[in-house]
Amino acid sequence: MPLHDSSKTAPPFPPRGKLALLIALYELLWHLLLPLVLLFLWRRGKREPLYRQFWGERWGHTRTALQRPLWVHSASMGEMRGAAPLVRALLAAGYPVLLTTLTPAGRSAAQSLFAADMAAGRAQVAYVPFELGWAVRRFIRQVRPRAALMTEIDTWPVLLATIRRQGVPLGMANAQYPKKSFERDPRWGGFRAGLFQAYQLVLCKSETHAQRFRAVGCPRVVVAGETRFDLPASPQQLAAAQQWVQHWQLATAVPGGRPVLCFASAIVGEDEQFLQAFAQVKTGLQQAGMPEPLLVYVPRSPQRFETVAQMFEAAGLRVARRSRVLDAALQPVADAPDMQHIDLLLGDSLGEMYFYLALSQVVVVGGSFVDSGAHNVIEPLALKKPVLVGPSIWGIEYPGVEALAAGVLQQHADAASLSAALVQLLTEPAAYAAAMAGAEAFFNEHGGATAKHMAVLGPWLESA
Repeated sequence: MPLHDSSKTAPPFPPRGKLALLIALYELLWHLLLPLVLLFLWRRGKREPLYRQFWGERWGHTRTALQRPLWVHSASMGEMRGAAPLVRALLAAGYPVLLTTLTPAGRSAAQSLFAADMAAGRAQVAYVPFELGWAVRRFIRQVRPRAALMTEIDTWPVLLATIRRQGVPLGMANAQYPKKSFERDPRWGGFRAGLFQAYQLVLCKSETHAQRFRAVGCPRVVVAGETRFDLPASPQQLAAAQQWVQHWQLATAVPGGRPVLCFASAIVGEDEQFLQAFAQVKTGLQQAGMPEPLLVYVPRSPQRFETVAQMFEAAGLRVARRSRVLDAALQPVADAPDMQHIDLLLGDSLGEMYFYLALSQVVVVGGSFVDSGAHNVIEPLALKKPVLVGPSIWGIEYPGVEALAAGVLQQHADAASLSAALVQLLTEPAAYAAAMAGAEAFFNEHGGATAKHMAVLGPWLESA
């Protein structure tokens, strides 16, 4: 039996016909390919042991003492961090929260972000069940959620269909529907676009995204902004960065000190381009009579830390790895090298992005110089840093489009254009000061999304 009777307030999902048939065929395919899925996860577990743990949760075995919790699903570490202000607001409003995720990084992020709430019995984290209807039904029977709230974008067909068939109210927060996906989906027969109709409430980032959700038939769409703008910077990381910009004589805090640029969330295909850009920046700064720059380089994936370090060392750069220079408290280890003789600080750690950004004067955000849509630009904007990206920003359409229009985000087609802009920012104090002021104003203008989400979610949850 369904846990809730939502039949009076929402049309059934999936509707009878083509979409229901396609979801059934998709689930059948999942059953057939399940051995390959298990093999994939087991192999991933060689590098990330958490993939080989909590197998019961993948099958829907999730025991909880939480009473009618709100189920919040954030697939990845980035989505989990982005949803953190909203989750904290929900907890503060008295709603117990059960978080689910797909990845070990997402699970670790949840455990770090909500450690106190988990210890107090107000929150819990688990892996989301596989795309098997019986596994999702088992999860719902055991958890008995008040409602389910997906974050960012989620179109797992069996998951969404089973949630609705079980009568659990379904919503989406921080919702986005990128232009690239919106234009592509009709070419796939509209299957993916039709899945969005499962959502009874969509709280999206901007009016542009709202129009797309309405176009594919979502019944209730509200513009509520992006809760990442309400994510507080880590005071511990900022304090540690302030200590080291002084000690290492960096221009971030010391007039005439070493210029510092950060390449954040770099992915495969960008390293060579960024290496070329850094070489051109070094030349430009040398011609301007400035000190040798320090490059802070943060790969997106921890699996690439070693490969990236070897690549830059092979290119002749003197590399210091954060794990070998500073300890877990961001204090120096006994044999830490003199950073004056280091070209590149490799950010080979997770969850310390604010530390790396605070060390830097300007930030280049990765995922944008290959066709991956770019990664988060909100964190560097929060620290008033000038932010530069490449040609591919479809994944951050909000706030990317608005930030470009406001002049606080620079977009460049290639390494040559990027390096020229970096040299200008690092050598012209007036241009740099204007960029910082613009970033601060933009960030302040777009804050408050958590309150907007809660204003809608409160009545919705109380009626669930």
